[in-house]
Amino acid sequence: MNYSRNFLVIGALYLIIGIGFGMYMGGSQDFTLAPVHAHINLIGFVLMTLFGLAYRLIPALAGNSLAKAHFWLHQIGAAGTLLFLFLLISGIAPAVAPMMPIFEGLIALGIIAWAINLYQNA
Repeated sequence: MNYSRNFLVIGALYLIIGIGFGMYMGGSQDFTLAPVHAHINLIGFVLMTLFGLAYRLIPALAGNSLAKAHFWLHQIGAAGTLLFLFLLISGIAPAVAPMMPIFEGLIALGIIAWAINLYQNA
């Protein structure tokens, strides 16, 4: 799997979504979802772009199970965190709050895999 390309492409998709959220909030002057917008841009666009660039610059990072774990933990964690944060803040499903630590934990585990991979291979 080309982790660099995948992180970069998915990061670009999150940027499009984040910009769309920002445009909606600016046009409506309703900034209730500002935390969702910020998280889309940070854990979606910024982190994925940085990870993609690092995998491109240091190819030794991409050829192991830590890279695979990092990629999938971050993808699942980010999607779940953003979805449940949206549902929570928008008031659609406030009962999802207990699910947040699960998905945030997946992101944290992915970042631990990333850090170990950096230590071992960079």
